[in-house]
Amino acid sequence: MFADPTGAHAATFAAVFAALYVAHQLGDHWIQTQHQADCKGQPGWPGRIACAAHVATYTATALAALVFLIAGTGLRLDPWALGVGLTVSGVSHYIADRREPLRRIAEALGSARFHALGAPRPGHDDNPSLGTGAYALDQSWHIGFLFVSALLIAA
Repeated sequence: MFADPTGAHAATFAAVFAALYVAHQLGDHWIQTQHQADCKGQPGWPGRIACAAHVATYTATALAALVFLIAGTGLRLDPWALGVGLTVSGVSHYIADRREPLRRIAEALGSARFHALGAPRPGHDDNPSLGTGAYALDQSWHIGFLFVSALLIAA
C-alpha cells in the first residue's frame, strides 16, 4: 500500500467495496436458501455443510458482482488479490455464520447482553425478527470484513 498520487487505488477500492456490499446484501438475504439460514448455525456436520453451502453461494455472488463491475467499467483487478480478498470474505463469513464463534467474541468483548438483545426466549418463538443484537453484530462483522477484502483486492 504505497502512495498513489493519481487516486487510482482509492477509486478501485471504492468500486470494489460497493460491488462487495451489493453482493453481500443479495447473497446474505436473497440468494441464501431457507435451509441454509435455518441450519448453518447448528452443531456438527449438518450445520457445517449448510454454512459452507451458504458461503459458497455468497462468494459466487460476490464474484459475479465483481465480474459485472469489471465488464461494466473496464476495471482491472489482479486475480491473485481477488482470490485472497474473496477468501478472506468467505472465511470470515463462515466464522460469523456458525453463530457460536461470534457469540463468544461478543462475550469476550463485553457485548454478550447486546448479542442476546431481542432473541427469542428458549422454548418460545416470541421474537422472530431481524431486529436482534446478534443480527446487528453479524452484519457489522460482515461489513468490516468486506472493507478488509476490498482493500486486499484493490491493493
